[in-house]
Amino acid sequence: MDNTRGSLYMVIAMAAFALEDMFIKSAAAQIPVGEILALFGFGGMCAFILLTWRRKERVIHPAILSKPILLRVICEVTGRVFFTLALALTPISSASAILQATPLVVVMGAAIFFGEKVGWRRWMAIMIGFIGVLMIIRPGLEGFEASSLLALIGMLGFAGRDLATRAASPALSNMQLGVYGFFIMVPTGLAMLLYTGGGVIPSALSAAQIVGATLFGTLAYYALTVAMRTGEVSVVTPFRYTRLVFALVVGALVFSERPDFMTLLGSAIIIGGGIYTLLRSRKVVVVPVKVH
Repeated sequence: MDNTRGSLYMVIAMAAFALEDMFIKSAAAQIPVGEILALFGFGGMCAFILLTWRRKERVIHPAILSKPILLRVICEVTGRVFFTLALALTPISSASAILQATPLVVVMGAAIFFGEKVGWRRWMAIMIGFIGVLMIIRPGLEGFEASSLLALIGMLGFAGRDLATRAASPALSNMQLGVYGFFIMVPTGLAMLLYTGGGVIPSALSAAQIVGATLFGTLAYYALTVAMRTGEVSVVTPFRYTRLVFALVVGALVFSERPDFMTLLGSAIIIGGGIYTLLRSRKVVVVPVKVH
């Protein structure tokens, strides 16, 4: 496998995700979150329908009625709704930092639900990573903000989505999953608008921000797919953490954010725990190969 090319695509994906978050956070200052989700979901759905047709695949596949896909939809909605709310109400740097714990939760979920072997060292790394999350959220301390829990719930939703994706039928491609993932945002966003009192007519700037979020979100998803299929997972996946670097730069330059020491230290601990877990996973995979 071409690890260099795969790693480069992963970095491109993370930069695009950071720009997607930037556009969503900017749009949220003018239009309701439900409207953002509906418009973003519609745009992303159309983009992935075109990509699906390009691959000569069916947009509607019978496997979408399977239990893993239904669970994936629930987790997708949870992740998207709560992380979008987190972007709207909290600093992009802290929301992105909490999101970096997703791989740790996925490893833990794989051990619990799929019976994958996770040694005590990786369990320790997972626990240390969660300590980093607590350092950012700071429950019970003076700097605690309840809105920071939105990013935590969103992160758990995305982790559940990733786990459900692993259990999904191999008959479904990543492009088809992209169609379904973005589609569900449309009714979810409309339901939120009914609850919150309706939407507004986007200004030219807000409309451009939604278009920008959709374009970069589609690019990010596509680049992520290429990265995971090009290089070794254990080599490419650690480059996911570059998303936090891009988020910190965007937060500082666009939103004038200045993360405090606890947030930066917690972020470093999360990344350290995640990278160690991934490297340890690689060693666990290598050992059986040598025996045979």
